[in-house]
Amino acid sequence: MTHKIDPNHIELDGIAWKIVESLQENARLSFAELGRKVGLSTPAVAERVRRLEEAGVITGYHASIDAARLGMPIHVLIRLTIPGGDLQITRAVAAIKELQEINRCYRITGDESFIIESHVVSVRHLESLIDKLSAFGATSTSTVLSLPVEHTEYVLRQIEAFRKYL
Repeated sequence: MTHKIDPNHIELDGIAWKIVESLQENARLSFAELGRKVGLSTPAVAERVRRLEEAGVITGYHASIDAARLGMPIHVLIRLTIPGGDLQITRAVAAIKELQEINRCYRITGDESFIIESHVVSVRHLESLIDKLSAFGATSTSTVLSLPVEHTEYVLRQIEAFRKYL
């Protein structure tokens, strides 16, 4: 059986991959520094980055923050199971967007409807968050003890190795 490639997939050349890899490593590189790394002039690399942004490959530039150092030491994953259909899901999503504690919310397959990632300041804070989410369905919470593996960068050789699964 042949699998079709995702229509949202954008094919990148070697230079585009070098730009993407370099910016993932250090998003604060100037266009001049980035150009030196990838072998392009400053205006040429600026244009390439602009095109990668317009294509949606580069979606933003972010600082990596340690939530514990900001006073939110408890990292949790909350599974939320919502009985019912689209209306309940829509209401839950609207409410979840308003909760400042929520870092990420994944709509998933399986028994649960969502996996919600959050950082909280205390067990009392966690209890309050669970109470708010329980209004929409059943919750199940796991506390993150550590993050032994975190892959946040994508590199060409990794994507090429995955193509065997297409």
